[in-house]
Amino acid sequence: MKINFLPMKSHLVILILSFLFSNNIGDFEKAELLFKQAKYDQAKLAFESYLKDNANHLKTLEYLGDIEGIYKSWDKAMFYYGKLIKLKPGEADYHYKFGGCLGMKAKESNKFKALGMIDDIKASFEKAIALDPNHIEARWALIELYLQLPGIVGGSEKKAQRYAAELLKISPVDGYLAQGRIAEYFDRNKEAEKFYLKAIAIGGSKTTYQKLANLYKNKMNQPEKAKALLETYKEKK
Repeated sequence: MKINFLPMKSHLVILILSFLFSNNIGDFEKAELLFKQAKYDQAKLAFESYLKDNANHLKTLEYLGDIEGIYKSWDKAMFYYGKLIKLKPGEADYHYKFGGCLGMKAKESNKFKALGMIDDIKASFEKAIALDPNHIEARWALIELYLQLPGIVGGSEKKAQRYAAELLKISPVDGYLAQGRIAEYFDRNKEAEKFYLKAIAIGGSKTTYQKLANLYKNKMNQPEKAKALLETYKEKK
């Protein structure tokens, strides 16, 4: 009688799957796994089911807020982040995410309504920084806010530069990228190039190369230079 044995890797996969979907893994972990697999519809249902018996479970609320953000359902996302802020007001990321959703809602609203949201957007990001002095994302958000707001309602390159300077102290790569972003926004392309080159020299990440390549291609009309730069990155990796 011939016996067929599964390869060892197949046995391992079966063991992992049986573990994940057996009673050894909880409902929250199953929902989290679905989220990490980008199965957001299924993850949402699983998290909502878990929340019925665990109404104040912070991570579940955050995941649900994140899913609604992915769906661009800003009001629903803010509902979850707002609840998180009430449950744990000292968590910087909750304020940052709430402010981000409010900002996206403002962007999609009419100008009159959006103007009424600006102070709350700023306050959310500033609160995140107050709670976590090294919060990088909140500073990036404020830089974009001050760049894109008209001067008459608070837009200011000077304020954007202030947060870029703070980033430079916390994370030099982010600092130079931010200074490059500001220079590029105002079409000071040679200045932006200088900052992006500094970011590449320090960080050397795909993001740093991509920022400079985009500048060459989209702003400086040098597509071949952009292509050569990305080829240099690929060769290094």
